[in-house]
Amino acid sequence: MNVTQLEETTGISFNNHALLKQAFTHSSYVNEHREEATSDNERLEFLGDAVLELAVSQYLFRKNPNMPEGEMTKLRAAIVCEPSLENFARDLGFGDHMLLGRGEEQTGGRDRPSLLADVFESFLGALYLDQGFAVALEFFETHVFPKIKTGAFSHAMDYKSQLQELIQRDKNQTIKYVIAEEKGPSHDREFVAEASLNGEVAGKGTGRTKKEAEQRAAKAALDNYNT
Repeated sequence: MNVTQLEETTGISFNNHALLKQAFTHSSYVNEHREEATSDNERLEFLGDAVLELAVSQYLFRKNPNMPEGEMTKLRAAIVCEPSLENFARDLGFGDHMLLGRGEEQTGGRDRPSLLADVFESFLGALYLDQGFAVALEFFETHVFPKIKTGAFSHAMDYKSQLQELIQRDKNQTIKYVIAEEKGPSHDREFVAEASLNGEVAGKGTGRTKKEAEQRAAKAALDNYNT
């Protein structure tokens, strides 16, 4: 593993490089390199899972003051699930730095979704031990929370229903969705939707489908409603 490259990619300079190395060490590597007296990343993964849950829960609680508990739970589950963690790890190139045994290497372990998700959590555990929760939150602010803001997990949420429930408190309010623009060739279409409250545009959203664009427009309207 290239520690310097890893630190540049993540924007984190570790105090304890041995801890960082452990975060990327799979049990198969330990079994084949017992002379190194190193430990695998499974315990760090356990800790990182807790750091992840707390950081995401805190973010959702603070950024969505009107979101019910059930909806926050659903959105958090979409953010911390294996496919999402795998994508975070891929974006950071974590697969290139994993220390694997020969068997894991030969069978494609470096590209295996479960191992990528695990190493993302173990990195979080190592980061928490090395520099504390505040620095871990800074990492989230750079690499995780922006994806939540841009609606990367909107497939798990029904923002249109949330907005409908919110405006129903005032019977004088009406909501309407309009596809304001269609861009790109037919095989790579992009739609721009507008969510209007009482005839005034309250939020805009872009998506590969009309439904996705409307959901993101509803999310933008909710954000504007709460500010």
